[in-house]
Amino acid sequence: MTQHSDMLIVGAGILGLSHAYAAARRGLKVRVFERSSTPLGASVRNFGQALVTGQPVGQMHQLAKASRGLWAHWAEQAGFALKRHGSLLFARNALEYQLLESFCAERAEQHGYRVELLQGEALNKLYGGQFRHHHAALLGLDDQQLYSREAIPALVAFLRGQGVEFHFSTLVRDVEPGRLRSTAGTFTGTHTVVCSGHDYQTLLSDAMAALEPQVCRLQMLRVRPQFELDLQQSVLTGLSCLHYGAFDGLPETEALRAQVRRDTPHLVEQGIHLLVSPTPYRELIIGDSHHYGRDASPFNAEQVDDWMIELAEQTLGGRLKVVERWQGVYGAKGRRPFSLLRVAPGLSSALMHTGVGMSVGPALGERNVADLLGEAPHGLQVLE
Repeated sequence: MTQHSDMLIVGAGILGLSHAYAAARRGLKVRVFERSSTPLGASVRNFGQALVTGQPVGQMHQLAKASRGLWAHWAEQAGFALKRHGSLLFARNALEYQLLESFCAERAEQHGYRVELLQGEALNKLYGGQFRHHHAALLGLDDQQLYSREAIPALVAFLRGQGVEFHFSTLVRDVEPGRLRSTAGTFTGTHTVVCSGHDYQTLLSDAMAALEPQVCRLQMLRVRPQFELDLQQSVLTGLSCLHYGAFDGLPETEALRAQVRRDTPHLVEQGIHLLVSPTPYRELIIGDSHHYGRDASPFNAEQVDDWMIELAEQTLGGRLKVVERWQGVYGAKGRRPFSLLRVAPGLSSALMHTGVGMSVGPALGERNVADLLGEAPHGLQVLE
């Protein structure tokens, strides 16, 4: 028996849910299929940082800014916590400070990054002086943070209330234009969108193989501070300037990269740059490392965790107790942040290739659905 929908979506991660919301708010009949009983991929293993400040100039920055309002709307409607206090990127040494000064004076002014550089008394007032050992802090005013493992299920419940039908614990075996076959039966749809995360082999494998994608594996931890710290903002350091495209091309960025390679080469070799996110329970998520390959190895290196804990303790100014460890994982493709594949009429795929799906995914889903429905184009790069 076939059941027809306007849009069939494979994958209940942030991209799948963003597409579902965009379609449902237009009054379309939407079904979402997910192989596990609840979302378990990159969208719940992450830091929950919806960063605008770190996104590179251009399309990604615009997508992050557009996603900001969607997160606020979803948090209000779905009832999950959203911290809207911005992010703090600490300059731990003189070179990192010079980089932040340059970013504020040039790029932030030219391209509309809403930031403030906190130093002196303003820095010393932060959290009762907890961070006065740093040179400065870049306050990213547009950055937000949520607890992904609670926010994503809450978003699913909200979408159910908007009429979206979910099929969890359902494996999609095959898709073709107009038809989807799964362990829950066969379904027909005008549009089918595959949002399969880092799974490049189950569905549309030929089209995805042409991308020559990789998988990025990350080591991550949840910790409890052994000192008084009720952190309300995401925390980064100058190391993040080497990872996020907003800082690309600045002379100070390249000077810092050379310094890190010379003084702490293990951080470069392991792809480590510190991120810290508060949970609603006065704990912190910290990480991360980056290891690339065709498959994600199940084996973590304790030394990598030790380096990240050391960085976090130095940055936060106190001891941390580890309460949980896990692996993050997402798809990767060189410098391309995402791929939108038009495989056949009515059959497409949307894939993130970086770890910023929470930052740009909501607006990317909205704009891709608009393009699929023939509305005014948004200039997204689509691969036929």
